[in-house]
Amino acid sequence: MAQRATGRGGRGAAPGSESRKKRRKGMIRRMGLAVAAALALMGAGMAAAQQGGPFAPRVIVNDKAITNYELDQRVRFLRLLGNPPEIEKVALEGLIDDRLRMAEADRLGLTLTPEQVREGMEEFAARGNMTAEQFLSAIGQAGVAAETFRDFVEAGLIWRDVVRGRFGPRAQITEAEIDRALAITSPQTAGAVAQVLLSEIVLRADTPERRAEALRIARDLRRSIRSESDFAAAARQYSASRSRGEGGRMGWMPLSNLPPDVAGQVLALRPGQVSEPVELENAISLFQLRALRESGPVSPEAVSVEYARFLIPGGSLADAMRVRAQVDNCDDLYGVAQGLPEDRLSREVKPVAEVPRDVALELAKLDEGEISYGLSTPQVAVVLMLCGRTPDLGGGMVDREAVRRQLLNQRLAGYAASYLAELKADAIIREP
Repeated sequence: MAQRATGRGGRGAAPGSESRKKRRKGMIRRMGLAVAAALALMGAGMAAAQQGGPFAPRVIVNDKAITNYELDQRVRFLRLLGNPPEIEKVALEGLIDDRLRMAEADRLGLTLTPEQVREGMEEFAARGNMTAEQFLSAIGQAGVAAETFRDFVEAGLIWRDVVRGRFGPRAQITEAEIDRALAITSPQTAGAVAQVLLSEIVLRADTPERRAEALRIARDLRRSIRSESDFAAAARQYSASRSRGEGGRMGWMPLSNLPPDVAGQVLALRPGQVSEPVELENAISLFQLRALRESGPVSPEAVSVEYARFLIPGGSLADAMRVRAQVDNCDDLYGVAQGLPEDRLSREVKPVAEVPRDVALELAKLDEGEISYGLSTPQVAVVLMLCGRTPDLGGGMVDREAVRRQLLNQRLAGYAASYLAELKADAIIREP
């Protein structure tokens, strides 16, 4: 039987405290607004999703169907949680992933008790300072069934146990790794900051077929590469990145610029070693650690980044470079975007951990005011500019167990992403 899940989120606050009440009221108020939006869109969404009836299959994953009803429910649920772009695509991909997770757990004979699932539901609801009953009542007003929430939580919990069971022994963190992480990431390190010298291979994965092929190539390359020259040759042959002409070589960059999960993988590498395949939105990447150093004055670790994206539908690299010639900073992009649709320019401030991986990896290469075109596709040229980084000034005692958990979770996340991608590549996913 799978290990019982444990949760903490929000449970340490004193019952009835003023701050807890305010946070709960805030979440309920936000849910109320989301409910109104969900109900307003219900008619159109139901008509589109229920072609062939609500319980007709929308997609079949191996021999398990995902129905129109399940897709409609997941869309409503995601709308309440944050309404991501391309919400139906995100919902369908999430349901496909959950089918694969549950099937793998079933193959391994792993199950959860009703009590474990209920505990997981309480843990999820506690993130918004609500009980599971309060959360169910709030989502129920938007037509989201309790079973939808339960299935969402169950798939996440059982997958955590699958990954820990398979990779736990391989993902153990040593005391030396903790020492290394503290030495090179702490903003209190005397007189030095951590920098890494990496090489990259970026494989196109903008269709399901290309993603499966890219993942296969990435795995084969990781097994066969034995040296920096091997990696450079592979980058010149396979990589779609602008660095391919340099054998995938990138310049020195602060470790703290990287997405946390990628930084965690890099920390576990020795010079010359190659990372597990890193899944991005439209690509699969491999990284090779060439060197690591501590140099320069003390620099606080960046904890959030501000960046802008300007989109040129149907544009080319030349179009993107013409934009670069007109701007020196992110504010200048507003002049370029004047008179264009609002969705052509976006500007965001996010914690590094919340920035999409592909965006974060491009931002890691930039200094303030610099631009990347690396996210461009044949359909859209993308001008990505780093507006600035917000530092963490540090302080307080170091919790080694917290560092251990962070490194362990980062390592397991990398294993889990590759594991799920392998399951997806081997699955038969089709429309009825």
